[in-house]
Amino acid sequence: MKHYTQVFLAMLFLLPVLAMGQIHVGATTGLNATFVLDQGLKADPRYNSTYTYQWAPVGFNFGVDFGRKFGLQLESILANQGQIYEVINTAKEISGTRNIDLQYLNIPLLMKFMNRGDGRARTNFNIGPQLGLLTKAQETIAFEAGTYQLPEGDDFELPVGAVNNQDGTYTLNQSYTEEFSKAKNDFRNMEFAIAMAFGLDIDLAKHLFLSTQIRANYSLTDMRNGDVIDAIKAGNANDIFGSRANLLVGVQIGLHYSFGVTRSFR
Repeated sequence: MKHYTQVFLAMLFLLPVLAMGQIHVGATTGLNATFVLDQGLKADPRYNSTYTYQWAPVGFNFGVDFGRKFGLQLESILANQGQIYEVINTAKEISGTRNIDLQYLNIPLLMKFMNRGDGRARTNFNIGPQLGLLTKAQETIAFEAGTYQLPEGDDFELPVGAVNNQDGTYTLNQSYTEEFSKAKNDFRNMEFAIAMAFGLDIDLAKHLFLSTQIRANYSLTDMRNGDVIDAIKAGNANDIFGSRANLLVGVQIGLHYSFGVTRSFR
């Protein structure tokens, strides 16, 4: 009963706020370049990062414009994220991959600062906090048999069966694989991020407008759970430790319905 009361009171508070502004709803899709920022992987000579592009296939938003210059926008975006790293041996050959495959339901709450004009096309800037709910995650590490350079640091543990060559390299006599997943609770179920966007709204009809944006999200929390982080720090995993963050930069396009007339059609 307590939760229902809180929801009811929140609705009572929001009703006069919504009544002050112009409401619009919309659907979006986007294409992003996604990165996993990890100083440990960056410093590890066995890995080479690649450019990774992912779809954010569907998103929905609800916005309220309080006049011509400022608004609030709550969004829900299903976003594929992650990055692929190539595994490099001492001969500088690709001999495996490290594939970090993630999917989040991102929920940003954005402050929208708008060009106050009545033109058919208007610029805007958006910024705000974002909550990311992890829907799936899998990190697969695959090394072929071969010779690899040892990462610097004392916290690196050789894979099972590997031989230290005492010259800064080690040799794998058989292939090596390792897998982390959401199912095994290796990843946090939520992450917090900062979301930003610069965009252009274009009126199409009396109640319809098109949005185009360049967007960026940067996570403030490590995607892995505490047990995995502790294991890496203790040298019980074949990694050197580095805090890990998600970065997304891309483009988004959306179609929106306004419950009041769009500016250039007034």
